Amino acid sequence: MDGVLSDAGTRQHFIERGRRDWHAFFEACGEDPLIEDVARLIDLLDDELRIVLLTGRPLRVQPQTLAWLERYKLRWDLLIMRDVGDYSTAMQFKRRSVTELRGEGFDLRLAFEDDRRNVAMFHGEGVPCVYLHSGYYE
Repeated sequence: MDGVLSDAGTRQHFIERGRRDWHAFFEACGEDPLIEDVARLIDLLDDELRIVLLTGRPLRVQPQTLAWLERYKLRWDLLIMRDVGDYSTAMQFKRRSVTELRGEGFDLRLAFEDDRRNVAMFHGEGVPCVYLHSGYYE
C-alpha cells in the first residue's frame, strides 16, 4: 500500500538517515493522501477480479488501514498484513503470501509494487508486476 496506493512521503522522515523508527512510521499511516492514479486504475479493473491488498504493514495498524480504505472508498476484497512478531523482509513476507494465496486457489494475475526487489520477486514467481516509482527506495 505504502508508495502504491497511499503516499507515505510525509512519514519517510521516521526511517531516513540511519534513524529507523518503524513504529512511528506505521502508526502515522492513517493520514496518508491517496495516490489517485492507482486508485483510478483499480476502479477500472474487471469487477470479477478479486483485489488483494498485500502490505508489509504490521497487523497492529489494521484499524488505521481499514479506516483509510473506508475514507477513500477503495475497492478491495482481501487485506493481508504482517502478523505480530513477523520481522521477515518485505520480499520474504510477500513471497510467502504469494505461495499461501496460490495454495488457497488464487490465480494471481497482476501486482503493483514500488520496490524493485519485490518487482523482481513477483516476476520470479510468475506474477506480472507493474513498477510504480515512489522514490522511497533510492
